[in-house]
Amino acid sequence: MDARSIIAKLRRQEVPGREELIWFAQGLADGSVSDAQAGAFAMAVCMGSLGAQGRADLTIAMRDSGDVLTWDVDGPVIDKHSTGGVGDSVSLVLAPALAECGAYVPMISGRGLGHTGGTLDKLEAIPGVNTQIGQDRLAQILRETGAAIVGATGQIAPADKRLYAVRDVTATVESLDLITASILSKKLAAGPDALVLDVKVGSGAFMKTMEDARKLATALTETANAAGCRTSAVITDMNQPLAPALGNALEIAEVMKVLTGSDMSPLADISAELGGVLLTDAGMCGSVDEGRDKIFEIIRDGRAAERFGRMMAAVGGPVQLVETWARFLPEANVIQEVPAPRDGFISAIDGEALGLAVVALGGGRQVESDEIDPAVGISNILRLGDRVTKGSPIAVIHAAREDAARRAAETVLSAIEISDTTPMLPDLIHERISV
Repeated sequence: MDARSIIAKLRRQEVPGREELIWFAQGLADGSVSDAQAGAFAMAVCMGSLGAQGRADLTIAMRDSGDVLTWDVDGPVIDKHSTGGVGDSVSLVLAPALAECGAYVPMISGRGLGHTGGTLDKLEAIPGVNTQIGQDRLAQILRETGAAIVGATGQIAPADKRLYAVRDVTATVESLDLITASILSKKLAAGPDALVLDVKVGSGAFMKTMEDARKLATALTETANAAGCRTSAVITDMNQPLAPALGNALEIAEVMKVLTGSDMSPLADISAELGGVLLTDAGMCGSVDEGRDKIFEIIRDGRAAERFGRMMAAVGGPVQLVETWARFLPEANVIQEVPAPRDGFISAIDGEALGLAVVALGGGRQVESDEIDPAVGISNILRLGDRVTKGSPIAVIHAAREDAARRAAETVLSAIEISDTTPMLPDLIHERISV
């Protein structure tokens, strides 16, 4: 067996067998497959299709290219993944709520790249928090707090890490087969019993249309279930930021407002919906409605906040975070309102443009080595349908310098449309997909 014969088979529009994909994934992980061969493999897959069985075989092979975690706990191990959007900090609300239900949530997350923010970057805006911990410490934290949100070790799906880097420079990122294998190989390596996928659709998501979002949701659920993990997907709206703030510390502030009951924003609604699906799939409640109500109750009565505080303290965060969270978060040097240019209603929001504006402020990465300023971003973003008058603020810029704030304000004005009539508002939850 060799890389050339596998690539040649793909070029002929034939699907390699399971053993061939296992061999190739191991070659990616140990370096015996070259970068050129990895790129050719990615392009061949992108130009054809592996089909459902080939997609599942590749996913499992990439999962098994490194460590597959196991847990010695007394409840179901469950997890959630989002395909990425703006203002999306659902994981930080959902994980502690699920732990409070008696589940265990080892959430291995990533950093921001492109217009979407990274969960780990957001958490590290809290002073002292360290998300890069070893597996033994992760297991200890999971037993003590029920949930942990951390970065992957080098031994979680190393084949994916190698292939992802090649895809980024060979214009093969869009392949449905490769997207599915990349997402699920990492998530399934964490050893969950049940998984829910939050597939975003709209201007701030990677999937701009319902057709594309549905294809991805279906591929993900079919593949994960074929790999032995009970999985459902929920297609949710990203035609506007989920929370009214973008930027790491600013999004932590929105999370804390939800957890402490001062603002039950769409973050809470999405968290409850995904939590209801997960609790049902894990056999912890009888219906999605029952699970949704349970998550809402845990958020409202403060139990999720208390659990989040314990989670953060376990990874080095302040012990009194929940009680006095505002004093711990960094603030930007320049805070500037963006005035509405005219009267009317907020009719469209380009979430991707807003996300890229945060990157330009220094709140995200264009390449993985970029340093992040946790204090910068955009807050107080109005929602679709909100009425505005000329000169009233439609958003607030948080920047390190005035020139950066000025450029960000210009982007905001071009990204947020104002019309004379109230727009049709999109549903927050579009579809639920199960296998």
